[in-house]
Amino acid sequence: MKRMLVIHFYVVMLALIFGQALHATETNEPGTNTATDTQEVAKQLQNPVASLISVPFQNNFEYGLGPDNKGSRYTLRFQPVIPTSINDDWNLIFRPIIPIISQHNAIGHTSQTGLSDIQLELFFSPKAPSSCGIIWGIGPVLLLPTATDNLLGYQKWAIGPSAVALTQRGPWTMGMLANHLISYAGNSDRKNISATYMQPFIAHSGKKGFSFSFSSETNYDWKVASWSVPFIGGISQIIPVHGQLISAGVSGIYYAKSPFGGPSWGIRAVITLLFPEKRRA
Repeated sequence: MKRMLVIHFYVVMLALIFGQALHATETNEPGTNTATDTQEVAKQLQNPVASLISVPFQNNFEYGLGPDNKGSRYTLRFQPVIPTSINDDWNLIFRPIIPIISQHNAIGHTSQTGLSDIQLELFFSPKAPSSCGIIWGIGPVLLLPTATDNLLGYQKWAIGPSAVALTQRGPWTMGMLANHLISYAGNSDRKNISATYMQPFIAHSGKKGFSFSFSSETNYDWKVASWSVPFIGGISQIIPVHGQLISAGVSGIYYAKSPFGGPSWGIRAVITLLFPEKRRA
């Protein structure tokens, strides 16, 4: 646990320095001031392809794992969202997901701690919504076999398509993010990957930066015909801390369907560093 806290601290510090530097570089224009409309920032945070640099630290505590349902797992997901302007009409959104896991009695009566497999997503997204108000993005997703313990990763390289589509009407955001991974290289002794991920979501963002949301992060493993269907409901609030906008949120997780040995329920706590675009005065 001490090791995890130290890793967490250094990741936060590096992310804050990196985010501030990147934000200053991309928005260092004369005659601009920082956006202060917290409702708009809260809505951008619900949009996976918004022109908003965000650095979430997603802390997941899951319970009921293992064959006797007594195991537990803590996962820190460091998943910055970095938009880059390609031209006047298009953005490129870079979304790495870097998970660090500490689990106990999830696989027999053993414990593992370390880095899991890193996932990289790229979205090419129009800057303006379509004529019917749809915001969308499409691109590749790549899974890298970076796990430091064989039991924390697939030991496979995988690639596939990824897409997101959503609409924002008033304070409401509704949409779906999905991808499919297929393995193409890696340890031949490990099973191949053919997995579909679907994340439907709906959120309401208030005028003072308060939001509530409901989503699922459904996975289907085509190789073993196995579902994982968690329902996630939570709240979040945007707060300024010494000039830095931060979103703090908490969610409950209930697994309506879980593979054998998978979790039954969980809790999620998220701290997100926000770097909105500056606006012209």
